Amino acid sequence: MTTALISHDDCYAHVTPPGHPEQVARLDAVLHALEGVDLLRVKAPLAAEDDLLRAHPKAHIDALRAAAPDTGWRSLDADTHMSVGTLQAAYRGAGAVVRAVDMVLAGEVANAFAAIRPPGHHAEREVAMGFCFFGNVAIAAKYALDHHGLSRVAIVDFDVHHGNGTQDLVEDDARILFCSTHQSPLYPGTGAADETGVGNVLNVPLPEGTGSKTFRDVMERIVLPRVDGFKPELLIISAGFDAHTDDPLAGMNLTVDDFAWVTQRLCDLADTHCQGRVVSALEGGYDLAALGASAAAHVKVLEERGR
Repeated sequence: MTTALISHDDCYAHVTPPGHPEQVARLDAVLHALEGVDLLRVKAPLAAEDDLLRAHPKAHIDALRAAAPDTGWRSLDADTHMSVGTLQAAYRGAGAVVRAVDMVLAGEVANAFAAIRPPGHHAEREVAMGFCFFGNVAIAAKYALDHHGLSRVAIVDFDVHHGNGTQDLVEDDARILFCSTHQSPLYPGTGAADETGVGNVLNVPLPEGTGSKTFRDVMERIVLPRVDGFKPELLIISAGFDAHTDDPLAGMNLTVDDFAWVTQRLCDLADTHCQGRVVSALEGGYDLAALGASAAAHVKVLEERGR
């Protein structure tokens, strides 16, 4: 068994305006950091429309197609911009996580990491926002349930920003547990502890300046026990690395070691409940050096656990 690294050159075709933090160089930073890791490298397919429709109405997909520019950029909001290649890249991103689910559940690989951009966890049902267009991990969870016949899928999101889009897409589906640690107050202003969905949402807002000790404590006391009690058949990770102390868009103080640690602990739960089956997808992380080092630490844990 091995770990799949799923990506595609089309993810470079999503080009943001100069100075934008969600830049092409992010993918380079991740892929270069993983060059020495023993992984099965897989090209992401384009997502099938039926799989996108598990999470988004056709009107959302049609609106993105209509907004796609022929040249230059089109801005959907102050943060979220489309270039000529954006929609193709977004289809590859959603396709990557669906392919990851297929490979992991078929036993072709032990686990998988989707190195993709644009990210997905801010995309709501009918709103592209926060650099995101499709809810990649929510699509993957719904696909695992509906196509593969699973009963319970857990999503853990440790990106520094709350995954409002993922929450919006899954909060009415008791088959999916969504757990998020995130800095608060911070964009997008959601993720309060009293946002609980149908009892399937766990939000743990953390103050600016939160470091290793507090992060690990809330994971051990709150998040991991909740996942353990849910007994998922598949664990999906929204792997954002912008809680790193060097990240320019937030103010938490995590280190590379913290991302390796939380990956180990999540893999422990996956070993207990779902035969080690883990699918991880890249979300945020905007300091290039910190992003590369943190993603490499995360994936190296997956690779070691998948041997």
